[in-house]
Amino acid sequence: MSKKIFKTASSPDTKKLIKNLRRSKKKIVFTNGVFDIMHFGHIDYLRKAKALGDILIVGLNTDSSVKKFKSKERPVQNQSDRAAILTALEAVDYVIMFSEETPEKLIQMVRPDVLVKGADYKISEIVGAAFVKSYGGKVKRIKLARGRSTTAIIKKIKQMKNI
Repeated sequence: MSKKIFKTASSPDTKKLIKNLRRSKKKIVFTNGVFDIMHFGHIDYLRKAKALGDILIVGLNTDSSVKKFKSKERPVQNQSDRAAILTALEAVDYVIMFSEETPEKLIQMVRPDVLVKGADYKISEIVGAAFVKSYGGKVKRIKLARGRSTTAIIKKIKQMKNI
């Protein structure tokens, strides 16, 4: 396992990482998602998120978490593969997996300076936004690359295969 991947928010290693990052006074940016089939939209989004600070932490839904709100067929790639792909990207500094349906607890632990989600969310819909704002953090929405989504890719593959 890469030193950049943390399997749970509650592990001593994860807590140590967050403590050290806080001490460094670097601006921490946090986002989260499934990041199932990596595509240009993901890469563009993560680059823009990273540009908002010094350190980008990605909260990654575990496989069991994804099944709770997507479908039994998802994710296509397992959590270890998705985490490895994310950490291979220059924009991503750390990946922390979470098994809850939302990253609320993880956001509370990380206490990011900037919380980021796609512009398809209203600020009022962003999990953790009120918490981040409560201590002076910022909540930002990033415009998504048009027509790029994992769901669209899966749909296209199914059409090609006549599934």
